Amino acid sequence: MKRRVLSAVLALGLAAGLAACTSPNDDLAGQYREGDNKGFISGDGTVTEIPEAERGAPLEFTGTAVDGSTISRADYPGQVLVLNFWYAQCGPCRAEAPLLEEVAGATAASVGADFLGINIYDGAEQAASFERTYGITYPSVLMQGDGELKLALAASASVQAAPTTLVLDTEGRVSARIVGQLREASILRTLVEDAAGDAAGDDAGSGQS
Repeated sequence: MKRRVLSAVLALGLAAGLAACTSPNDDLAGQYREGDNKGFISGDGTVTEIPEAERGAPLEFTGTAVDGSTISRADYPGQVLVLNFWYAQCGPCRAEAPLLEEVAGATAASVGADFLGINIYDGAEQAASFERTYGITYPSVLMQGDGELKLALAASASVQAAPTTLVLDTEGRVSARIVGQLREASILRTLVEDAAGDAAGDDAGSGQS
């Protein structure tokens, strides 16, 4: 069933989430444009799903991965893509890492989804150490020092906290957002499967006469 994420999760975080979205102190887009590297604000796990008609333009970005390769949104055509913003010394990032890896494996098998980390602070060595420690198998790109990547993501998505997780639909648009630590693997899996289901529903509708 569509929109199966627990209503209690949404209700508890809605007021705080809306306040965070409108606070100037939380505007990382402005910080990125000013080259500000001050601390990131911890979210409370607020979950927001965005109806198809209200989604913005597709995210377009290119970054350098931990292994030195180049990764862009264009590498994931027609796929649901989950972006997780993190850094190694972030406690909630460490806590949610096993859940992200679990959902990455499950949704790759069920709906062909992919995951990509966005490391907001670390260099390649520290990021790679984190990946080994927590068994992360999907890649991450490095945001620190990459002004173009920062601006591309800040212009297209409201990222107020680390960790933040964005679910992109098959067109590359943000379909769901979790601001703060992922508490349950089932929440993210539902969001990913809903995003994949949107595309399936559109295909079925376009085939009707």
